[in-house]
Amino acid sequence: MEDRGGLPLYEYLYRRVREDILSGALPAGTRLPSKRALAEHLRLSVMTVETAYAQLAAEGYLESRPRLGYFAAQVDHSPAAPAAPAAVPVPPPEKVWRLDLKTNRIDASRFPFSLWAKLTRQVLSEQGTALLSPMPHPGLPDLRQAIADDLRDYRGMTVSPEQIVIGSGAEYLYLLLAQLLGRDTVLALEDPGYPKVGQVYRSSGLRCVPVPLDRQGIRLDAQRRSGAAAAHISPSHHYPTGLTMPIQRRQALLRWAEETDGLIIEDDYDSEFRFTGRPIPPLQSIDRQGRVIYMNTFSQTIAPSMRIGFLVLPPRLLDRWQAAAGFYACTVPALEQAVLARFLSSGHYEQHLSRMRIEYRARRSAVLEAFRSSPFAGRITITENGAGLHFLLKLDTRRSDGELRERGAELGIRAGFLSEYAVDPTPDMDHTLVVNYAGLDPRQLDEAMALLTELFTEP
Repeated sequence: MEDRGGLPLYEYLYRRVREDILSGALPAGTRLPSKRALAEHLRLSVMTVETAYAQLAAEGYLESRPRLGYFAAQVDHSPAAPAAPAAVPVPPPEKVWRLDLKTNRIDASRFPFSLWAKLTRQVLSEQGTALLSPMPHPGLPDLRQAIADDLRDYRGMTVSPEQIVIGSGAEYLYLLLAQLLGRDTVLALEDPGYPKVGQVYRSSGLRCVPVPLDRQGIRLDAQRRSGAAAAHISPSHHYPTGLTMPIQRRQALLRWAEETDGLIIEDDYDSEFRFTGRPIPPLQSIDRQGRVIYMNTFSQTIAPSMRIGFLVLPPRLLDRWQAAAGFYACTVPALEQAVLARFLSSGHYEQHLSRMRIEYRARRSAVLEAFRSSPFAGRITITENGAGLHFLLKLDTRRSDGELRERGAELGIRAGFLSEYAVDPTPDMDHTLVVNYAGLDPRQLDEAMALLTELFTEP
């Protein structure tokens, strides 16, 4: 037994007997020595032999016969052909961009690390083992109450905590909404729009139809012709066009839902960052017939990696929700929910938002000024409405979007174009960049403008 390496005695014995059975050295039906006899022969304790025999019997290599002992079981002795090692695809190394205008990211350095750590310690100290208890399916009551209070105070929405469902980010919530709508539902999506919305819904079996936009948002004439029973929209600040849906179109959209017994999913993405005028009230706040499902996340306002979002369901859908998706466990850890609840209820969230608005307002102004004073200023038209963390830049050029994208990649510039966000792109979308500016460091704007000058130079 000296060559067993670092294995415990019982495991070494278990492995040797197993190998003898698999190789045929111990044919099926062979009676093994009694535990005491083998222990004396090998100078081991009876407990060691008993533990090894018990494991072999549990895995089926030995059969225990009352008052007779242990016998080798029938197993396949034919040597298995060595399996060719599966080829594991190696992902290509992530490209490091000199300038990334496409990725929609926030400035992580502004995250309130010290405050978040303090709140986490408080929650662990005060709630302790309660955080280990089973959690309600819709999420922690404290967080749902804090969200309901915040929506009332800052978004003009009167909702109860019972209407709120917590989930791990927008994509997970899309999956739950697909369960609620059902596979037979035809869902209208804004075109152009955020591509991942349609990808998630289609992967869940829904039939999605692109509906074009006009200057007021989703076109109702096209939506009626689509036969859709539900629509997923972003009326307060559409991505990527930046459109805000006026009250007349909102009212018409609600009438469509009432007339067709339809549903509207209001994705309130990016609505917190409005730098001119008052915040735009959600569509849900004027819904009187329970046709709007409101959703939002904390990805833009706190951190994308937090992966916490929420739905606000109209009361008329609560029973339907419970039947269709209410059995899913909440996917956000209790500790993160409890800390976020305290962050909201103590007023820290609105203070953080206020600081971020000041920061991004200054950053937006610096970025716009850099573009408007650049060497290519006479060839661009910027479209922005004083909200959100992106804007559109129309370039006067003979190059196609594909040519600009490829040339940008050669220069280390990651650029996204409006045409990429459309199922049916129209000619007026050509040469329009979607510029996500939140991740641009103002100290590097000179370098960014130099790179773009090189990209935009005509051949």
